[in-house]
Amino acid sequence: MRRASPYVTVLSLLLLGYGWMDIAARRTEDGSEDWGYVEVRPKAHMFWWLYRSPNRIDDASEPWPVVLWLQGGPGASGVGIGNFEEIGPLDTNLKPRKSTWLQKADLLFVDNPVGTGCSFVEDPKLFVKTDEEAATDLCTLLIEIFNRNESLQKSPLHIVAESYGGKFAVTLALSVLKAIEAGKLKLKLGGVALGDSWISPEDFVFSWAPLLKDVSRLDDYGVKKCDSVTEKIRQQLRSGQYTEARDSCGELEELISSSSNSVDFYNFLLDSGMDPLSTGAGELTPGVSMKRYARHLSNLKASASDARDLDSLMNGAVKKKLQIIPANFTWVEESDPVSSSLQGDFMKPRIEEVDELLAKGVNVTIYNGQLDLICATKGTEAWVKKLKWEGLKTFLSMERTPLYCGTGTVTKGFKRSYQNLHFYWILGAGHFVPVDQPCVSLDMITAITQSPAST
Repeated sequence: MRRASPYVTVLSLLLLGYGWMDIAARRTEDGSEDWGYVEVRPKAHMFWWLYRSPNRIDDASEPWPVVLWLQGGPGASGVGIGNFEEIGPLDTNLKPRKSTWLQKADLLFVDNPVGTGCSFVEDPKLFVKTDEEAATDLCTLLIEIFNRNESLQKSPLHIVAESYGGKFAVTLALSVLKAIEAGKLKLKLGGVALGDSWISPEDFVFSWAPLLKDVSRLDDYGVKKCDSVTEKIRQQLRSGQYTEARDSCGELEELISSSSNSVDFYNFLLDSGMDPLSTGAGELTPGVSMKRYARHLSNLKASASDARDLDSLMNGAVKKKLQIIPANFTWVEESDPVSSSLQGDFMKPRIEEVDELLAKGVNVTIYNGQLDLICATKGTEAWVKKLKWEGLKTFLSMERTPLYCGTGTVTKGFKRSYQNLHFYWILGAGHFVPVDQPCVSLDMITAITQSPAST
């Protein structure tokens, strides 16, 4: 049974007279957390949640960083998934997370685009249709939060993204730079980090079958069946038929699933853990593997006997704590209306935006899990080689540096850096790097943000 669309629920609440703007923001008594809504456009409301690190150091010579986490999907909730299942201070059992990134930076989670998670629109026509529209809304939210807070203005903001969130990150960064130059936004942009990000859909789609053949998940016959669909996608993209290309992408995902005996698109060493009732041919939709996004994490934590359901947590204890989420509002992990509204942009690349950021001197970090399929390292390396950045040739010729966890001697990954471009290869991780390799991820975010807490 499908849940009611979030905006329908909110509309009914508004008609009942809930005073949203009277309770637009709250904070804890000790000032360690702030959260609230920003009306980024008339009748479009975005939810945010800011955590201040207990290790925060106010020293102008070593500015304390803020990490803005952008979830993927599109339409997956950063306030729920990124916060409680990946990098936030508490896990889904409300127990302290030992590897939380809050040790090294303040954390800002948002439910982006509007209509995602706790965010809502009063009219379904207000869902964003492009990555640029999503960036404009996010920039409006940052203006509201940062321009009123002198302490945050001293902190460099690092936009860290996962999956489709990478497309939001690069468009947001450019929007932020324009707002700063125009004097509309008081903020220091520290950099952008793209984790297993859907920057070039074409390069990823073309990486799937060859990668699975190399790891014995597909045979030559399976690859041959995929080739005709991938070629169709290529032609559709060349013709600007992006919605049709998304449909074909769903067709390719279905074909790969059947030919590989249901490989997990987020870790190719695993089988898909989805309920068999939701994986039949009649249930598959365009971009279905992206809709497995939230479910994959749920399946991972389901192996723990004390695992707590995220839906129950967000609609129970979290709602009670926040106090500004109306009682009849139901949080969902991933918004179908948001995903559908962005279908025309889903297959569009954002390589040019990465190039523009590099040319402007912005620090760009790319990190990828070794075992990811949907945003495979093979595809990431392919789109990086398409950059027109003047330092690319030197970057590609440099040797990589091995990464270890703390004082350990086991290789956990590799890193390559040149000027303002940095690439992390994270071994043993799938799509959700902070979950699969929390220790090396914490070391990585320390280096990316140059956190004063690094010592």
